[in-house]
Amino acid sequence: MTADARIRIGGASGYWGDAALATPQLLATGNLDFIVYDYLAEVTMSIMARARAADPQKGYATDFVSAAMRPNLRQIADQGVKVLANAGGVNPRACAEALKALISEEGLDLKVAVVLGDDLADRAGEFAGATEMFSGEAFPDPSRVASINAYLGAFPIAAALDAGADIVITGRCVDSAVTLGACIHAFQWQPSDFDQLAQGSLAGHILECGTQATGGNFTDWESIVDTLGSAGYPIAELSSNGSFTVSKPEGSGGLVSVGTVGEQMLYEIGDPGAYFLPDVVCDFTQVELSQLGPDLVSVSGARGHGAPFSYKVSSTWSDGFRAGQIWTMIGRAAPQKAQHLAESIFARTELMLAQAGLEPLQETSVEVLGVESHFGAAVRYFRSREVDVKIAVKHASPKGVGIFLKEMVGLALTAPPGLASFAGARPKPTPVVRLFSMLIPKDQVNIVIEVDGKTIATPQQLPGDSIALPQPMAVPKSDTPLDDSVSVPLELLAFGRSGDKGDKANIGVMARHPDFLPWIAAALSPEKIATYFEHFLKPGQSVPVERFYLPGTDALNFLLHDVLGGGGVASLRADPQGKAYAQLLLTERVSIPRELAERHRLAIPE
Repeated sequence: MTADARIRIGGASGYWGDAALATPQLLATGNLDFIVYDYLAEVTMSIMARARAADPQKGYATDFVSAAMRPNLRQIADQGVKVLANAGGVNPRACAEALKALISEEGLDLKVAVVLGDDLADRAGEFAGATEMFSGEAFPDPSRVASINAYLGAFPIAAALDAGADIVITGRCVDSAVTLGACIHAFQWQPSDFDQLAQGSLAGHILECGTQATGGNFTDWESIVDTLGSAGYPIAELSSNGSFTVSKPEGSGGLVSVGTVGEQMLYEIGDPGAYFLPDVVCDFTQVELSQLGPDLVSVSGARGHGAPFSYKVSSTWSDGFRAGQIWTMIGRAAPQKAQHLAESIFARTELMLAQAGLEPLQETSVEVLGVESHFGAAVRYFRSREVDVKIAVKHASPKGVGIFLKEMVGLALTAPPGLASFAGARPKPTPVVRLFSMLIPKDQVNIVIEVDGKTIATPQQLPGDSIALPQPMAVPKSDTPLDDSVSVPLELLAFGRSGDKGDKANIGVMARHPDFLPWIAAALSPEKIATYFEHFLKPGQSVPVERFYLPGTDALNFLLHDVLGGGGVASLRADPQGKAYAQLLLTERVSIPRELAERHRLAIPE
C-alpha cells in the first residue's frame, strides 16, 4: 500500500450475544475493508468449554455463524470485506467447518483460516507448580479446570490474511488483536514498529466493546437517550503511521465524541503507561483526542515500549456452587424487614445443613437495594418504603446450595409482611467459576495457522524486547487558593467509566476541561478513593488503590485491588464487575474556586 493509504475497520461485536443488526449496519456503509468481532471473556471460555464437553462440535460462538454471517455472507463477498473474529472460543476448527459449510451452501468462494494454539487444556498437569500472577495462589486441581488459554497476539492473524484468507477465526486472543492483525497485514508493520503497534492496539481497544464507543454506557447519556436504541457501531479509519479517526455509520444513533472515545480508552486498562499486550507494551498517557466534526474524533499519540517475553494464560476452574434470588419488600421499615428475612434464611439453612451432615455455607451475601447500599459511608438517604433484597450463598456442593434454595422459599410464608417476587422459574445451583492467571514464555506456545484446511508457515515467535517504560509524570497542582470556593458534583467536571480486571476494578476519570484537573486530583487521592470504596475492598491490603495520570487527555485512572468479591461469577455481589463504580464516584463533591465555576458556567448547587 502507498504511504498515505488508509483502511476502514468496523467493530461489530463487543461480547457473545451482541446485537445481530451490527453486521448489516456496517456493511450498509459500503466502504469497509474489515469487520472485526470480539466474543470472548474469561467466563465465556468456561461456558464454551462445558458446551464442547457435551458436544464435540460445540464450544464456539454459534451466533457468529447463524446471525452475523449467514444473512450477510453474500454481501461480504460482493464488497470484498475481510472478516476477523475470535468466535472460535475453545473450538475454532468446529466454527470454521460450520462457516465453510455455509459458504458452500451459498455457492461462494471465500477462504476461511483458523488460528490455533491458544488452548492449553491438555497441558494442565504441566502447570501444577504455577502460582497465580496476582494472588500467589497455587494452581487448582486439574480435575476442576474448565479451560486454559493463552492470550495470543495479532501477527498470526495477519499471516492468515497474507496467505489469502477472507475470514479468520481465532480462539483466545487479546480483544484488540483482530483489529491490530488487520493493520499489520494492510501496512506490513514489523514486530519492532512499536508505536504503530500501540496505535493499532488502541484502535482495537476502542472498537472491541461495540457501541460503548458510540454512546453506550456514556456519562452524558441524557443528551443522546432518544437515539441510543439505534446507536451506530464504531468505525476506525487508520493510516499507515497508526493515527486514526473514530466514526459511526451515517444516520445511526448514538454519539462519537471526545467524551465517548475517551471513556472507552480508559476502560479496563490498569496502568495506562504500561498496558501489556502480546505484541507490544502500550503507553496511552500521551494520547490526544480531537473532535474533527460531528461524530468524528481523531486519536493519536499512543507509544510502544517493547514487547513482552511471555503470554498471559488464563484458566477457569470450578470452586463450588452458588445461587441467589432477588426479592422485593414493601411497606414500613422495608430495609429492616429485608435484612431480617435474609438473616432468618441463613440461620435456617445452616441448621438444615448440619442436620444433613454437610459443611456450613462458604460465603453469604445480602444486599438491600434501594437504600444506597452500594455507596457505603457516602450514603445520603436512609429510609425507603420499597426495596429489593438480593440473597445469595456459596457452598461446596450443589446439594448444599439446594438446601438454601428450599429454605429460602419455605421461609417466604413466615417472612415479615410486604414480601413480593416476580413469578417465574426458581433459581438453581450453578458452578462458581474462578480465574487463575499466569505467564508462560512465548516459545512454550505452539501456534498453528490453517487456511482452507492447509497449514501455513507460522510467524517466528520472537522472545520479546527489553521494555523501557517512561517515568510517570506528576499530576499538576493549582496555585490558586481556595478562599472562595464552591462544592460541585464530580460529574460536572469529568467523564467516568469503570469495569473489571478479574478481582480488580478500574475507574477512569477524564476532566471535561484541563482547568478542572488539578482540583479533581486534589479531591481524588488514592487514599480518599480507598476510603470511599472501603466497604468493597478486601481488608488488610498494603496498597489497595493505585492512581495513574494521563496528561494527553487530562485524565486519571484508578486501579482498585481485590475489590469485587472474587469478580465475575465467583462473586455474589449485585455488581461483580464494578460497572457502577464510576457512577458512585461521579456523585462525590469536589471543591473548586467560585471564579472557575462561574467562568465555565457550571450550575452551582445551592
